[in-house]
Amino acid sequence: MRLTGKVAIVTGASKGIGRAIAAAYAREGAHVAICSRTTSEGEEAAAAIRATGGDVIYKQADVSAMADAQGLVEETVDRWGRLDVLCNNAGIGMLRTLEETTGEEWRHLMSINLDGAFHCAKFAIPAMRSSGGGSIINIASVASFVGFQADAAYCASKGGLLMLTRQMALDYSPENIRVNAICPGFIRTPELEHYLGQKSDPEAARAEVVAYHPIGRIGEPEEVADVAVFFASDGSSFVTGAHLSVDGGLMVRP
Repeated sequence: MRLTGKVAIVTGASKGIGRAIAAAYAREGAHVAICSRTTSEGEEAAAAIRATGGDVIYKQADVSAMADAQGLVEETVDRWGRLDVLCNNAGIGMLRTLEETTGEEWRHLMSINLDGAFHCAKFAIPAMRSSGGGSIINIASVASFVGFQADAAYCASKGGLLMLTRQMALDYSPENIRVNAICPGFIRTPELEHYLGQKSDPEAARAEVVAYHPIGRIGEPEEVADVAVFFASDGSSFVTGAHLSVDGGLMVRP
């Protein structure tokens, strides 16, 4: 198993990509702390991981609040004595043009998608330093590179997260703390269903989304999780400041 003995945090892990990553980390031998804003969903996700033999704890936390991020890291270190991996997965979407977006909506989305990664990394880095190093994985997006109509705040947040990834790699890689990003395309998650549900014709929108990907289908959360395991493992020990697109070829389309 590639993560035996490592201690990992996965944010926004009650469903979708985060849940798949947490499950994959546990299968690979890691001790895993997961968080979400909704306690019932988070506890159910943790129970499912335990049912397969995984070592996991759940903490209710809203990563947009710095104190919650600090508490999440502290509880993880108190439980297992170290921190090796942080996967900043928590995020939300919102279909609005810039003019349609209120100041409150903009700030709320940024507080989770971008501030949340800042908050968690701020407290994870000292813990990783004490552990001799670690790996931070930011779940960015193809929207870090390409725009989508009526998606202003989300695209801006993911572009910022990618640049934060690169900057953090520059600062902390000399301390053996690697920082990388995963940029998924459209993945079969509850978030995708919410996205499609906001369209006037959801089924037509689904067909359009499938057509974005030259591989001819939407991705699965486990396909993102496989890459997250690679970045968390010693197999990526010479990789930092990088991004890997898990997008079925979306970004190679003209």
